[in-house]
Amino acid sequence: MVVHNAQVEDHCYVIRPTDWLLIAFAALTALATLSLYVLATMTEQTFAWTVDPPLSAAFLGGGYAAGFLLVVLSRRRRVWAYARIGYLTVLVFTVITLAATILHIDRFHFGSPQVSAQAAAWIWLVVYIVVPVGMVVVLPLQMRAPGTHPARGRPIDLWLRVALTVQGLVMFTAGVGLFFFPAARTVWPWELTPLTARTIAAWLIALAVAAALALAENDLDRLDVPAATYATLGLTQIAAVVRFAEQIDWQRPSAWIYVAMVVSVLAVGLAGLLRIRQTTGRRRRSTTID
Repeated sequence: MVVHNAQVEDHCYVIRPTDWLLIAFAALTALATLSLYVLATMTEQTFAWTVDPPLSAAFLGGGYAAGFLLVVLSRRRRVWAYARIGYLTVLVFTVITLAATILHIDRFHFGSPQVSAQAAAWIWLVVYIVVPVGMVVVLPLQMRAPGTHPARGRPIDLWLRVALTVQGLVMFTAGVGLFFFPAARTVWPWELTPLTARTIAAWLIALAVAAALALAENDLDRLDVPAATYATLGLTQIAAVVRFAEQIDWQRPSAWIYVAMVVSVLAVGLAGLLRIRQTTGRRRRSTTID
């Protein structure tokens, strides 16, 4: 692998332990996408716990698909300034998911007669202990890594800042409600178990943090990876709604709010990508690895 531009050699790069943790999470997200999104109706045999209804599995699987893309693309952006949104988003998600795992450890398939489900439960537990703890330990080392940070280029357009702010607030509010207040499950568009509600909450809160980090970066050159991830998330969730439409309670206003939200996520992700492509790619090309 060769860095295209020798002038960026003094930049602060992703250190090796950070890269290892991202690789570990990428492997997890790939497996989770298969088990939850592709095999959404078979979680009793293929996943760490039984996710019911299948729409919940598809929601989580879509999140993991987007997370996989986030990690893979972040690893290609070797300069830390371009990868830190992905890293910090994963950190928030894994910490909250570890908390949900501990709170509902009895729901996992540790004693399942299905070897695949039992293995998935143990792999889940190990990963969600090692990855968040490792990321917390490694983060100070990464923050102290030598080198400079690339100058910010084009600021985020006002319309994109407004959209990310509104969506981030909605996701954060929904995520906090689902994690801390059981009554919030009653207004969700489909039935949720306590464990699934808290795992969905982990995704919502992590995505809200990602939106806040994007606003804080305020640089379109640093948002191509988050924008692609965002568009992927919207697309997978729309497909999940179409696939399992019968599992949604369309009498609830939250069902239509949810559909509007996922469509807006896809629209903002695609519009953001288009806007980024209209700007100079000089900083992106100088930090991309072949």
